[in-house]
Amino acid sequence: MFSLLSDKLDDAFRKLRGLSKITESNIAEAMRDIRMALLDADVEYSVAREFIAHVKEKAMGEAVLKTVKPGEQIVKIFRDELADLLGGDAAELNLEATPTKILVVGLNGAGKTTTSAKLARKLKMEGKKPVLVACDLVRPAAIDQLATLAGQIEVPVYTPSATEKDVIRVAKDALRWAAGVEHDVMIFDTAGRQEVDEPLVEELRKLAKFVAPQEALLVADAATGQQAVRVAQTFDQAVGLTGIILTKLDGDARGGAALSMRAVTGKPIKYIGEGEKLDMFGAFVPQRMADRILGMGDIVGLVEKAAEKIDEKSAMNSVSRMMSGEFNFNDFLEQMRMMQNLGPLEGLLGLLPGFSKIKKQLPEGALDPKKLKHMEAIVLSMTPAERANYKLLIPSRRRRIAKGSGRSEIEVNRFIKNFKDMKEMMSGKGKMGNMMKAMSKMKMPPGGAAGGGMPDLSALMGGGMPDMSRMPKMPGGMNAFRGLFGGRR
Repeated sequence: MFSLLSDKLDDAFRKLRGLSKITESNIAEAMRDIRMALLDADVEYSVAREFIAHVKEKAMGEAVLKTVKPGEQIVKIFRDELADLLGGDAAELNLEATPTKILVVGLNGAGKTTTSAKLARKLKMEGKKPVLVACDLVRPAAIDQLATLAGQIEVPVYTPSATEKDVIRVAKDALRWAAGVEHDVMIFDTAGRQEVDEPLVEELRKLAKFVAPQEALLVADAATGQQAVRVAQTFDQAVGLTGIILTKLDGDARGGAALSMRAVTGKPIKYIGEGEKLDMFGAFVPQRMADRILGMGDIVGLVEKAAEKIDEKSAMNSVSRMMSGEFNFNDFLEQMRMMQNLGPLEGLLGLLPGFSKIKKQLPEGALDPKKLKHMEAIVLSMTPAERANYKLLIPSRRRRIAKGSGRSEIEVNRFIKNFKDMKEMMSGKGKMGNMMKAMSKMKMPPGGAAGGGMPDLSALMGGGMPDMSRMPKMPGGMNAFRGLFGGRR
């Protein structure tokens, strides 16, 4: 997500950082490059124009012109303005009323039903008692889908008859049903509709008037593009939006929708969805998203993911075994599965500072999720003794493993060699060894694992987490990283 925008902004900022003196001319050139980057990312024209005007005004300020590194100052101005454009501070749900009623609306295909379940799961984890209400009477199987998702997260759900066509009657029946169920939040999943479909929009207006929700959340696909502003305005006029949930940020969308909808409607983006799984959902924090767009990563987000999903005892044991040289293929397999629990590999690594540059150094397709499956197949084709001791893997055994895993002998040999290189490097006393010791002492945020709860990502990635800004210059770490994911470039 935002990769196109990040790359183009990186090119523009590289020129700025090299400037020892700021003039009207070079500022104008830089702002033109940045404006084109925003427009290419589908940021609405008026939003891009106004944003550039603000940045340019501050960039030409006296405080910037007199600094030793004016280019760096302008990058900071851009980051601050971008965070402000995205909403400034994180916006929380209004949960003061009991029960709080949340209306979930949006276009067809935006992911409202899944998002409703994700939101219910998150609120449940935060100590709330949510219930779901199926108000999508248009899409076939929508009611069954919500019921299935509710069962997975163990949240009560009201489902109307398959023949019911009156959404107001459904809402009335749901309120009566909820009176007998312990809850403090009601989430109404509504039918998707196009903004030009006036009868369905009118139905939504009536539902919103009857329910009188404390929160009316627009679920918007990040790939909405230039129509994002019109979509947001239409739904705001219909139900009075209180916030936006941006979905499918794990895709290849240009991302301008995030900037445009927030700027034009004034409604905060409250949550983001970055994958299909129900746990791939979190609060939207403007400052951290601005850092991600600018390639600065989101280490806090990475640590939060680890705190929620990684078993601290297992992670600490892996770190200890790696530093002592005892790390084997069983440990590798366990950590690879931990990594998969954290979400798509590219999205996870995108939280690391400078990863957009590192990504360019990797072989084509290196971050394809299938790579992890290939490595898993190779390890699972080994005997228990071979997993415990890679030195047993003589050529005949490697040929057997290649046949059993469906991979080539060359791929198996490369994987084993890079595992050996990684193991030796990680257990050494150099820069990588020191980093591993530091990771073992990491403290997690409240509510998460403490004292090393973060997974040993270096082990998973074959030495892929040294000083990220220098990583392409570190042959050992980079070679192991590349090798495990498909060979060197």
